[in-house]
Parts: sequence; C-alpha cells; structure tokens
Amino acid sequence: LSRAQAFTELQAKVMDTQQKVKLADLQIEQLSKTKKHAHLTDTEVMMLVDETRMYEGVGRMFILQPKGVIHNQLLEKQRIAEEKIKELEQKKSYLERSVKEAEDNIREMLMARRAQ
Repeated sequence: LSRAQAFTELQAKVMDTQQKVKLADLQIEQLSKTKKHAHLTDTEVMMLVDETRMYEGVGRMFILQPKGVIHNQLLEKQRIAEEKIKELEQKKSYLERSVKEAEDNIREMLMARRAQ
C-alpha cells in the first residue's frame, strides 16, 4: 500500500465516519422528539379521570383501551427511546474517536512527508 493510497483511504474513512456521526445525531434528535411526545401525551392522559374512554390507534382502526394500558404503552415508548438514545450516543462517541484517530494519522503522514 503506497502512502498516497493510505492517505486517500484515511480521508475516505474520515468522511464516511463523519457522515455516520451526522446520521447518529439525526436519529438521536428524532428519538428525543418521540420521547418528549410520549411524555407530554402521558401527562395529559394521567390528568383524565380513570373512566375516560381512550382509544389506541392500530393501523387504520382504533381499539378501546383502559387508561392503565395507554399509560404503560407511553412509558414503554419513552423507555425504548431512552435506551436507543444511549446506544446511539455510545456509537457516536466511538465514531468521533475513530475520526480523531484517522485525522491524527493523516496529520502524521503529512508531517512525515514534509520532513523528507
């Protein structure tokens, strides 16, 4: 592998990894919105009296559900979103370290080339 090829591969890796970081940011933002929406909905649901008729949207129909079931579904939705956010943040952290390492390698290659 020549230096030029190694340099090109490192540059490609940096660009690819930066794109993955941006994608992770977008996914985290979307999951945060989902979590917030579920939380706000749950807050409103919990203010209603227990006898309130509530319906869950399933495909193109609505199913009558007790308040407790709706509450538990909203809590579960929040929990799942939070877990996925944590996973994505760990993945993003790894990707950012990977970008930094690749950039450091590129810098070293450039410095070595100048030294010659």
